[in-house]
Amino acid sequence: MKAVPRTRSLPALLLAVLALVLAAVWAPGASADTSVSTIARALRAGPVYVDPAARDQLSDADADTLADRIKEADKPLFIAVLPDGYRTTNLFSDLRAATGVTGLYGIRLGDRFDARADSSVMSSAARQNLVRSVQGEDAKAQLADFTDRALANMGGHAPRSWGGSAADGSGMSTTGLITTAAILVIAGTGAYALVRRSRRRREEEQRAALDRLRVVVDEDITAFGEELDRLDFRPSEPGADDAMRADYEHALDAYDTAKQRMAAARRPEDVRPVTETLQDGRFSLARLAARRENRPLPERRPPCFFDPRHGPSVSDAVWTPPGGSRREVPVCAADATRLADGRDPVIREVDTDQGRRPYWDAGPAYGPWAGGYFGGGLLPGLLAGTLLGSMMATPTYAADYGTGYGDFGGGGYEGGDVSGTDFSSGDFGGGFGDGGGFDAGGGGGGDFGGGF
Repeated sequence: MKAVPRTRSLPALLLAVLALVLAAVWAPGASADTSVSTIARALRAGPVYVDPAARDQLSDADADTLADRIKEADKPLFIAVLPDGYRTTNLFSDLRAATGVTGLYGIRLGDRFDARADSSVMSSAARQNLVRSVQGEDAKAQLADFTDRALANMGGHAPRSWGGSAADGSGMSTTGLITTAAILVIAGTGAYALVRRSRRRREEEQRAALDRLRVVVDEDITAFGEELDRLDFRPSEPGADDAMRADYEHALDAYDTAKQRMAAARRPEDVRPVTETLQDGRFSLARLAARRENRPLPERRPPCFFDPRHGPSVSDAVWTPPGGSRREVPVCAADATRLADGRDPVIREVDTDQGRRPYWDAGPAYGPWAGGYFGGGLLPGLLAGTLLGSMMATPTYAADYGTGYGDFGGGGYEGGDVSGTDFSSGDFGGGFGDGGGFDAGGGGGGDFGGGF
């Protein structure tokens, strides 16, 4: 019997998807439940979701008023009101992943409240202060105050999915919907090949960038391993105490972790945790050295700007790069002495197509590497006016090499953009209350483990 050929064309697949979408549009409403997917679907359609079991917390009229205020402000603020006892494990991160929209998410759970946000929408400090400011209020007042203060301080725009929905009476006619969908199918067919080519080119560029980074990071890991060898510390040596052994073990763990993370790296942004780990390990070595020599323990400082392999900085010094403006940079003791004597510091150079160059003038691939060492808002001031600094300030850079390298440009996605699961889990981690609310300082634990 002659086999029936399988249809593989993209238009056929798109039409099949269209049929499913249209069927879903006119299908009878499913029975309501309180799964994260249900909440996410509701929040994609509008900014406020009140669980059926929590309607005593916020009336329909009050929820509509709150939703209208958020829509009028054109901000990506999402509010969910859930019953006491709702499961909280990874709730924030799971809801953010299911919704897929960059924004600020506030959840009232029983009489408790907390919030999380993408860093491009609101900083962690601002979000914590905001949550703390509304604790102890009843649901209506709390959510109204939170909304008013959030709208005045957050970035981004409302997601497009909130506009023109059938639920608010502004839906498109059946004929218009089918016509629009057909046009989208035709346009999608032509765009598909372009998207594939663009994606392939981007993947090739990222692989090339990662290959360059591997050379530099491997040098860093090797240098750190040599520091461990030179230390010649033995946990059983005379005078060694538990604090020394803990520092030593932490440094050894950092060395092993850095090697493992670099071996597993698949994208340029995967390098940032590697250099963060190396910096953490070097600080442990600095503490161990101070303990062995009976010196005061060093304060936590960024590494030497000129070459992180020099170890943690000991002071800040004024330096003017060639053709650039004066700035204050963290320096190790040796480079501080060189600058004070009028000599040039020992600068980390890397390979480029134009030969050896300082890492800040070597191209965008080195952003993740530098971000791991100098994150937390320090990097923009250090790299202002350099080639790398200029590149990192662009949305294109964030899309190609990842976000979060010192608050350059606020990230690749703005508030309200659909990013799917491409978001920093750190923005949505911590236990319920770790966001600055009623249980501030409690910290995660198993209660709301890593999410609410």
